[in-house]
Amino acid sequence: METPDGMLIETCAGLLDADNAEDAIRRETEEETGFTLRDVKKVFEAYMSPGSVTEILYFFIAEYSRDMKTSAGGGVGDHEDIEVLELAFDKAFSMINTGEIKDGKTIMLLQYLKLHNFI
Repeated sequence: METPDGMLIETCAGLLDADNAEDAIRRETEEETGFTLRDVKKVFEAYMSPGSVTEILYFFIAEYSRDMKTSAGGGVGDHEDIEVLELAFDKAFSMINTGEIKDGKTIMLLQYLKLHNFI
């Protein structure tokens, strides 16, 4: 849930800027979590609110391991205040049910993993 200080639990995300979607998720993951991903897999694209917004989101999954940690993460500059969380899948699903996770893209990715037997 959004806390009184405005924090929200969400998966890595960011604007494409001049990058393609795969390069952007690699960049955002490294900036936000400190992990440099080797292989990413695009799993789907979605419009979050097609009646009012033309923005399309690209959804990726990737495996990671401790040896891929190359920095502390936490975002870049003063405009990002990120605490990196690592949750067991059961805990994350329970946090959807309790309302602690409300971010649509995070919920969609967790459901994708469950539907496709990754977890």
